[in-house]
Amino acid sequence: MITPQNIFRHELIGLSVKVVKSPHREFEGINGKVIDETKNTIKIEEKEGKEKIIPKKAVIFQFILPDGIKVEIDGKIIAIRPEDRIKKRYRKHW
Repeated sequence: MITPQNIFRHELIGLSVKVVKSPHREFEGINGKVIDETKNTIKIEEKEGKEKIIPKKAVIFQFILPDGIKVEIDGKIIAIRPEDRIKKRYRKHW
C-alpha cells in the first residue's frame, strides 16, 4: 500500500498528479495521470488526452494516492531513475 511515508519506494505511473509550483509558470496547474517516468522527467496525460513532459527538478508535484491522500513532493527528490529510486533506502524525516 502506498503511503506518504513510502511513496518514494513505489511506482508513480498511474497516480494522479498536479504541478503546484514551478519557476516556469506554464507548468503550474498541469494535472492528470502519470503515464511515464524517466530520471529527469514525468509524462502526464491530461484529461483532454494531451501529453505533457515535465522536468522533475523544476517543479513541486502533488500526488494523489489511491486512498485520496494528497502528498507534495519536490521533484528534485525524485530526480533519479525509477528503478534506482525504488531500491534506494531513505532516512525518515517525518
